[in-house]
Amino acid sequence: MSNNRKQFETEAIRTQMERSQYLEHSSPIYLTSSFVFEDAEDMRASFAEEKERNIYSRYSNPNSSEFIDKVCKMEGAESGFAFASGMAAVYSTLAALLNSGDHVISSSSIFGSTHTLFTQFFPKWNITTSFFDANDLASIENLIQPNSKILYAESPTNPGVDVLDLEVLGNIAKKHGLIFIVDNCFASPYLQQPIKFGADLVIHSGTKLMDGQGRVLAGITVGGNKLMDKVYRFSRITGPALSPFNAWVLSRSLETLAIRVDRHCSNALQLATFLENHPKIAWVKYPFLKSHPQYEVAKKQMKAGGCVVAFEVKGGLDAGRKFFDSIELLSLSANLGDSRSIVTHPASTTHSKLSKAEREAVGITDGMVRISVGLEHIDDIIADIDQALG
Repeated sequence: MSNNRKQFETEAIRTQMERSQYLEHSSPIYLTSSFVFEDAEDMRASFAEEKERNIYSRYSNPNSSEFIDKVCKMEGAESGFAFASGMAAVYSTLAALLNSGDHVISSSSIFGSTHTLFTQFFPKWNITTSFFDANDLASIENLIQPNSKILYAESPTNPGVDVLDLEVLGNIAKKHGLIFIVDNCFASPYLQQPIKFGADLVIHSGTKLMDGQGRVLAGITVGGNKLMDKVYRFSRITGPALSPFNAWVLSRSLETLAIRVDRHCSNALQLATFLENHPKIAWVKYPFLKSHPQYEVAKKQMKAGGCVVAFEVKGGLDAGRKFFDSIELLSLSANLGDSRSIVTHPASTTHSKLSKAEREAVGITDGMVRISVGLEHIDDIIADIDQALG
């Protein structure tokens, strides 16, 4: 077989660990905490990192390595580390690279727990953060300080599905010597590869579209060898590693990522179009709707619009509560990227730890609804939402 890079779907399916002596077709699960050595010299050389081999599943395991290899190929990255959750990936990546006195520049439109990390926990270690409006990238350069180290963003954003021009962000980071980190969870590596636009590191919650069936928690960070070595060394000591079983589940899931995400996106666009013409809806946001403010940017950097649609029910909080209580088929949950469609009220769930002013600053109104559009038949998804609005 030639060494030419294969198409996305082929890499996702055919990137596998070396077969064992049993010549299995599907990769086995290595449910082991540790690995044995042939002799004293093998043990010494392994711990001295003169050999690349598995020692202990807190730092590496064949299943984690297979999952990482798949994501690195998908994202165009050199190396990676797999974590027990998306937030473990976010925290460990940032903590590995930041020192006391450093400054972060972040989009204000980010996941609620990431926002809390920046505003409540990092200040304990004298790490400060300045936030920019996702719709005002021109303001970023005014926030840069001599101690600025990281530029952090999500695109599309959670939960408002704003789209940030990654190329513009990448150019700013390069100009000012900042480490550019992108949370690519909403898009998945199938729809968007931030490294192409200048990202140094890419983070995912594998819990979402990567697993795609709401079964396991997982996170992963991938990027260049130099930065990833720092993330690896921090994580090797602090212990946020992904379990071998969950890594095995995710490697199987990635084999169907492309085909699943195609259906998610097709369903989401049809739902967004339906909602845009509904009399009881105040507004709808979906990256591949022509009415989206960053529609052209989305088309430039994404293959399709993703699985998340945001909208507001007319009538504010009371109308929103009535809508949620009337849902019959869809799930009321805080997850997303599941085969089952999920309806979430961000103001009272995922972003409830933010103040009302902080929520409103990033476009999270009291009546905002986030739908993670699943793989059910689109007619059934639309029928349930229509009857709940009625």
